[in-house]
Amino acid sequence: MMFSFRALLCLGLTLCPGTTVLTGTLPKPVLRAQPELVVSKQTNVTFLCEGTTGAKEYFIYKEGSQYTQFTEIVLKSGNKAEFSITKTEQHHAGRYQCRYRTHHEWSEYSDSLELVVTASLLGAHNKPSLSAQPSPVVTEGGNVTLQCDSWQQCDRFILTKEGPQKLSWILNSQYNSLTGGFQALFSVGSVNSSQRWTFQCYSNNLSVPLLWSEPSDPLELLFSGTLHKPTIKVDPGSVIASRSAVTIWCQGTLDTEICVLHKEGSPQYWGTQTPEKPENKAKFSIPSVTQQHGGQYRCYCYSSAGWSEHSDILEIVVTGIHTYKPSLLALPGPVATSGENMTLQCVSLEAYGKFILSKEDEKFSISLDSQYIHHNGHYQAMFSIGPVTPVHRGTFRCYGYYTVTPQFWSLPSDPLEIHISGLSKTLSLLSHQGHILDPGKSLTLQCCSDINYDRFALYKVGTINFTQHHHKWTQAGLSLANFTLGSVNSSTGGQYICYGAHNLSSEWSASSDTLDILISGQLPFTPFLSVKPNSTVHPGDNVTLLCWSRESVNTFILYKEEAVYQPQRLKSKFQDQHFQAEFSVSAVTSAISGSYRCYGSRNSSPFLLSYASAPVELIVSGSIGASSPPPSRPMTSAGKYQGHQCRESRNVPEVSDWSLCGLPPAPLHIHLPPSLKKAFVQIQE
Repeated sequence: MMFSFRALLCLGLTLCPGTTVLTGTLPKPVLRAQPELVVSKQTNVTFLCEGTTGAKEYFIYKEGSQYTQFTEIVLKSGNKAEFSITKTEQHHAGRYQCRYRTHHEWSEYSDSLELVVTASLLGAHNKPSLSAQPSPVVTEGGNVTLQCDSWQQCDRFILTKEGPQKLSWILNSQYNSLTGGFQALFSVGSVNSSQRWTFQCYSNNLSVPLLWSEPSDPLELLFSGTLHKPTIKVDPGSVIASRSAVTIWCQGTLDTEICVLHKEGSPQYWGTQTPEKPENKAKFSIPSVTQQHGGQYRCYCYSSAGWSEHSDILEIVVTGIHTYKPSLLALPGPVATSGENMTLQCVSLEAYGKFILSKEDEKFSISLDSQYIHHNGHYQAMFSIGPVTPVHRGTFRCYGYYTVTPQFWSLPSDPLEIHISGLSKTLSLLSHQGHILDPGKSLTLQCCSDINYDRFALYKVGTINFTQHHHKWTQAGLSLANFTLGSVNSSTGGQYICYGAHNLSSEWSASSDTLDILISGQLPFTPFLSVKPNSTVHPGDNVTLLCWSRESVNTFILYKEEAVYQPQRLKSKFQDQHFQAEFSVSAVTSAISGSYRCYGSRNSSPFLLSYASAPVELIVSGSIGASSPPPSRPMTSAGKYQGHQCRESRNVPEVSDWSLCGLPPAPLHIHLPPSLKKAFVQIQE
């Protein structure tokens, strides 16, 4: 049987004029609401009024409201009626009572129920925030202070505890002059770990006491209990680039109901998740990491038996927060012989307090305080590694960070590839165009060996990356690689070395000797060159070449045109109001005949030279003995033929480049190992 609904407009829950009231001894009805008395807008609410058998009509009343037609009234078993509101609105908030009547009399009114509707009213009821001070992690039996904040002005705050035992607290709001918002501090205690303590808070104004703001996000108190400690892990790793995705996993026992993730020092927990079967792992996803995600995390798990212990600490580091990225260099170079020590230098113009060196697999990480370098205004850390083993082979990067924010790192340095070399034989590195070049000239460097290496690597000392090439075979079974550096400029100047390796091995050979490439015309002056006693001498005489300049010079370089050996260097001396250096040769031979020039350089850029002096021709008169070396093969400062370098390193280039190795034509005047001698004879033929 369907009954009509009447709602009274009169205050005080009295009936309007014209309504007959016959109260007797009927039982007082009971009014309940489902799902609860605090609901958000658009929620369906059902009132259940329970009377007695024999009731003919049920009525529900709302204080102070207009008549409201409920969508459905259903009589159940003669002693119950349901009154439903579909999609509650703000005007549904208020106090409700119900009553019923039989054929002859009316029942009393039920006790009143207050229906609270929560809504987002712009400018009046913004969603507040709830936090625990200082932390949501509490101890058994302890007290905790919960702080409810709102940016919108309000009269009071309401704190509610969720769960079977619902509790609520109401406090007047206080203006916070520091934040410019409104707040209330609720003291809650004593809390225990036998149940879950989940809270939300609301704000409202006294003019509409049953119309509340939207609830804050729920806040659950966390306990470090006595049950099995969960494990916490992160994927892909704990060092995460800004804006990258990361997933944190918390794994509890099989009966775990929820897991909660908390960032240390935060007044709120990060999130709550139900574990996924069968591993019983809770997944916390961060799709785009920002600065706020850096820090230390623990997770907590709850089951019907209570709270677990907290997990171990997981530290999340966010890189790219500081945009000044450091540079990483290997000293003396990125290839070290197994068993030796290596130094990696991390340097930056930014005043970072610490530097971190890490390896790509994150199995290797070192932190050092930065040091200020006065002469160049840089900050650096020198990481000593060694004795190196194959474990150290791989890609390294370094980061900088400030000591007050250790979880916020800079952008990483460019990657530095570290190679571990063996004790195999050395190679020769040669320049096709000489050692001193004018800007714009093309340069090709050649790395050669009698070992059948499958690949070669060229490295410029002080830089990061290698240039790699596959080998080229000669008729005699010798291997080499040409490295074309193109048109030279000031950045080309420096020291170069090369390495060889086999495809079946990740180990590089020992390095070649260094090869200096010098760029002329980079300093705006021209030195002078002269010969004492004169430019024509006899075998066995002494001769001195004097290089001088009125400009400031740290080092003078003497170079013989078309020579294959590296130029000689001498530190300058200040004398007679100019800078000078004397290159002396005792007991000269015809090997020193030729055209010479000198250059000046400064310590700030030792591979960038001045313009060349005017050439000076040095002539050694007299006959050349049968045992004398060829005139085109001058002596080095060590008194050895440049060709000996190739002999000693057992490295010979291809046919067209024999002159670069400094080897004299047949007949052979130097002793070669049998393998190289045979190869050389084959090429000569």
